[in-house]
Amino acid sequence: MTKKFIDLAPNYFMQGYSCSESIACAAVELGLADENFVSIATSFSGGMSSRCLCGAVAGSQMVLGLLHGKNKDNSARVLAKEFYERFTKIHKVTCCKVLTKDFKDFHSPERKNHCVNMVADCSKILDEMLAEINAKV
Repeated sequence: MTKKFIDLAPNYFMQGYSCSESIACAAVELGLADENFVSIATSFSGGMSSRCLCGAVAGSQMVLGLLHGKNKDNSARVLAKEFYERFTKIHKVTCCKVLTKDFKDFHSPERKNHCVNMVADCSKILDEMLAEINAKV
């Protein structure tokens, strides 16, 4: 069986990596990025520490840019919009503050159990989009 983001990223998140780092760790394990990608993703955790943008969304967007940005096929912006539309169809917003509004303690186990679903949904969307792109090639 070929591993996918959905097989990896939620597990990294539950092991203590942040939302953005867990997507990046999966990209590294899948051979899509080198280990430095995880360090880059760190600053996108918790909505870039402002809780404005879900880190899992940010990490996913970074993967799309890495694979399809400048000096590649330059379709990253179109793919970014598609990713956004798919995520907001499920969750309505991408704002970490709104997605976690029911959790007073950002570091609580309850919030972590909630956010692993964001990581899983982003992973699933990434897997679907990358499979669709590969099917066109």
